[in-house]
Formats: sequence, C-alpha cells, structure tokens
Amino acid sequence: MPGEDELIAWLRRRAAAQSATGTGGELLGDDAAVLPERETWTVSVDTQIEGVHFLPGLDPATVAARLVAVNLSDLAAMGALPAYAFLALAAPDGFDHRRFFKAVLRAARRYGFQLAGGDLAASSQLTAVMTLLGRAARKGRWLRRGGARAGEALWLGGDVGESGAGAALMSQGATLAAGKVKLPASFIAPPAVRAAARRAVVRHLAPRPQLDLGRWLAQAKAGAAIDVSDGLARDLHRLCRESGTGAEIDLESLPMARGFRDLAAALDLNWRQTLLAGGEDYVLLFTLPSGVAPPRELGGRRIGRVIAGRGVYLIHGERREPLAPLGWDHLER
Repeated sequence: MPGEDELIAWLRRRAAAQSATGTGGELLGDDAAVLPERETWTVSVDTQIEGVHFLPGLDPATVAARLVAVNLSDLAAMGALPAYAFLALAAPDGFDHRRFFKAVLRAARRYGFQLAGGDLAASSQLTAVMTLLGRAARKGRWLRRGGARAGEALWLGGDVGESGAGAALMSQGATLAAGKVKLPASFIAPPAVRAAARRAVVRHLAPRPQLDLGRWLAQAKAGAAIDVSDGLARDLHRLCRESGTGAEIDLESLPMARGFRDLAAALDLNWRQTLLAGGEDYVLLFTLPSGVAPPRELGGRRIGRVIAGRGVYLIHGERREPLAPLGWDHLER
C-alpha cells in the first residue's frame, strides 16, 4: 500500500490529467487550497478520529478545541485569517454534543471565525471533520511550501518533541479533565520531570496555532512555510520537495521544551527520535532571507539553512548525515 505522500502525488497527477487546462492538481499539495476566484480565499480540512488522533473517553470539549486548533494551524501555515468553519460530526450514543459545540463556539470567538454549517450523524466511533475558510492577510500574500530558495535560513516557530512525549504519557493512562492533568500511577519521577510531563500532556491535547506568526510571515514575504504536524523531519522533506531544494538543520539548534530530555529518559524514549519525528507539534517551519528574523514575541528559532540540490541533512557537532523523512504517515504501517 502506498504511503500518504505517494498517494497525494498520484492524486495530483490524476487531477491534472483529467483537467481541461492541465492545472487540476495545482490546488493540492499545500496545507490549504487557495481558491482560484481572485485568490482571496483558502480552504483547509482536517479530521480527529477517536482511537487514531486521541484515546477513547476524552472530554468532548477537549476534542472540539483540538479539532479547531489543528485546522487553524493549517491556515497559519498559509498566512491566512480564519473566517468560516463547516463541521461534520459523527458521534456515538451518549456523546455530549452541547459540551462539544460550546467549546467550538468559544474557539470561534477567540480566533474570529464563524461556524457556518455542517452535518451530524450517529456512529459507533467519534469522528469530527472541520473545513475552514480563511482570508488573505491584508498587505500579505499566501505562504507556500514551494517558495524556499537556496541560501535562505530555516526557522521553527516553537518547540518540537514535547507533544510526542505527551502522546506517550496518554498511551500510559495520563488524562486531562477540567484543565488538570492526572499522570499515570506507573509514572514515577522527580517533581521537575512530573511538571514537564504535565506540560507535555497539555501540549499534546491543546496545541496553540501560530496564526499571528503566519500573518507576520505573509506580510514579511517569507520564502516558504509548512505546518509541522507529522514530524519535523517528514515535513521538512515535504517543504524541500515542493521547493526543489535541500536543507541542513543543526540538532543542537532545535528548540526543546524545558525538561524535555529528562522527560524522554523517564519515558524510555529516544529524545532525538522524538524531537525529529514525534509529530503533532503544530508549529510553523519556515524560511526567511538571511538577516531577517521574526519579532521576538512571536517566537522562532533559526535551525539551519536551505541548500541547492535535493539532499536533507542533520548536523550534529562535526557530523553531517542524511536525514530520513521520519514521522507519521496515516497510510503506512
């Protein structure tokens, strides 16, 4: 069975071949699609499935907030402003629909979009699908995965790896209810590591989309951007493939949450693997011309550079080694 990237590449070729103009695949490939009508709208869709994206029994309000956040992260990667949302919800008997939708509406007020429609269905498994429409930022342009150029600097909008550690804790029985994290009884660690563990669970279940950073990048004419959702290494490969470039990143420059390495050790995780491939970080990976940096309040860490050619490399001290596209693929097992 082909992986996710191979399937999307096949779909783009098929869509182009069946289009009267030969451009039918152009809407596919970025974090959201820019609609052709004057290119003033972009559309994104994302899914949360019980047992795949979150464990059964999660608070409906947390599911709703996470659904909104991961969709908004796609719009952030395009430099877009959220405007309208459509939501399809399939839920089992006993599901607290009102609690779910109250959380959606709170998020709508916070981020400035309107719930405009959707669909409800009954199902034995909770599945929520949101489609978001976003507007172009004023005096900005769309960010694309394919805009990187050799010589530009590579940046990350925030820490990576922490969400992967949070997912490991969730698999061991950690819970989040009423804003409080309960760690599994089997997790024995010093107070500082337990504090890092609680932060990791919150990070995993309640990501914060970087809309303000995306808006700044669109106005600053950034080279390229992508939402890091499937792992830094995999999404870096995607950005480079779309841009026709390579990249070098410095392991020592990658931003890590406070206490991350100690937490990884306590969970028996390979900290380097989790950092590069943990996934569901929901920060922006982007390129900027040398000498340009985002405002400090928006976060960001320079982690490497874009290079000519197609190779992607990891630098660790004096070593330079090829970096495989490590990370999550929904279609690979």
